[in-house]
Amino acid sequence: MSVQMYNTLTRQKELFKPLEEGKVKMYVCGPTVYNYIHIGNARPVIVFDTVRRHLEYKGYDVKFVSNFTDVDDKLIKTAQELGEDVPTIAERFIQAFHEDVSAFGVKEADEHPRVMENISEIIDFIEGLINKGFAYEADGDVYFRTRSFEGYGKLSDQPIDELRIGARIGVGEKKEDPLDFTLWKNAKDGEISWESPWGSGRPGWHIECSAMCRKYLGETIDIHAGGQDLAFPHHENEIAQSESLTGKPFANYWLHNGYIQINNEKMSKSLGNFVLVHDIIKHHDPQVVRFFMLSVHYRHPINFNEELLESAKSGLDRIRTAYDNILHRTEASSGLAQNDQEWLNKINKMQEMFVAEMDDDFNTANAISVLFEMAKQANIYLQENHTSKQVLEKFIKQFDDFGNILGVSFKVAQTMLDDEIEKLIQARMEARKNRNFELADQIRDDLKDKGIILEDTPQGIRWKRV
Repeated sequence: MSVQMYNTLTRQKELFKPLEEGKVKMYVCGPTVYNYIHIGNARPVIVFDTVRRHLEYKGYDVKFVSNFTDVDDKLIKTAQELGEDVPTIAERFIQAFHEDVSAFGVKEADEHPRVMENISEIIDFIEGLINKGFAYEADGDVYFRTRSFEGYGKLSDQPIDELRIGARIGVGEKKEDPLDFTLWKNAKDGEISWESPWGSGRPGWHIECSAMCRKYLGETIDIHAGGQDLAFPHHENEIAQSESLTGKPFANYWLHNGYIQINNEKMSKSLGNFVLVHDIIKHHDPQVVRFFMLSVHYRHPINFNEELLESAKSGLDRIRTAYDNILHRTEASSGLAQNDQEWLNKINKMQEMFVAEMDDDFNTANAISVLFEMAKQANIYLQENHTSKQVLEKFIKQFDDFGNILGVSFKVAQTMLDDEIEKLIQARMEARKNRNFELADQIRDDLKDKGIILEDTPQGIRWKRV
């Protein structure tokens, strides 16, 4: 099960060796649920779901945990703006998250811990840091003594003295050092809060992942992953907190995906290019979006625009067409042919190449190139009028295996036949004639859902596929 992955902590590719043979403990930082997720949030969800899928394909038993930040400044601000409470806002957007990512074919996490459900574990964690001298209380706030952790800066490769430049103590903060960061925030009037040994308040951002990762996976895990923007300060602070408390390595492998740009510009609300997944999947096949995301190596930046998305659609359509043609040919397949072994060897070689690319730091871009080659070979096989059941089924199995690893389905959606459409149009006309407008509207909407648009013209009703 040889897999190499680029470890941000050591800044090199390493052979993956899990803590326990055949098992993987994996934690991925999830979203702050104050709004629908944007396309930047979607990239780590898709990327690390694919990492999980490949590890499972290799035979590992993966325990996959991804959290929800369901209380923080952004949630409190949104709740105040909408006149609702924080739990209501959080629950709404957690459900929206599940709907959005399920459209991408993302597997459900084994655990989805939430901050509000783990307050006692967070308080216990902070108390442990205070008792060991790594944290201190100041007027109801609790801070981590950053300089007390000798290895601070090792993940982001930044010396602590350089980090100090630009560090400031904010208004109302009573830090010993500008580098110290918040573990517990003293409650402001009207804010959601919990009782603690330091008074009423709520957790800081960084402490939640340390506490929940420890609870659900243990003191040392195999893989910790997230977006590149989280490496500093979030993941750096997680390491400092966790290793200070336990005296053990927090995570052995750190994986970070690259940034996403919109039309070659950084995504920003101020630039008006803030793209929500909720909106994208209304107009584009979510599987195409996933295929597009995987067409670039996960550590590289990726540019997102309509033209590139359309190109990804064309590529996926080519693969789906080859797959569909292979399925169709199996209906007339026959027994063994003289050159079967030659074709079986070709397919086996492509399978080896695909897996080798995925084993090499989950290089989905190169793996997809292998997938295109297999689609090409499938078309050649069909053009030569071969009908071997064994070869056809081997093609199908490899397409399915590759699709399962990438989380992309190659099955072509069943489309309605022309005579079926005409019958429904006639039924709609009858309904309108009988003034059964509810039924007529229902038929029209059903056809629209199936990609059929009706047009009223002077010559009668016409329809077209979209």
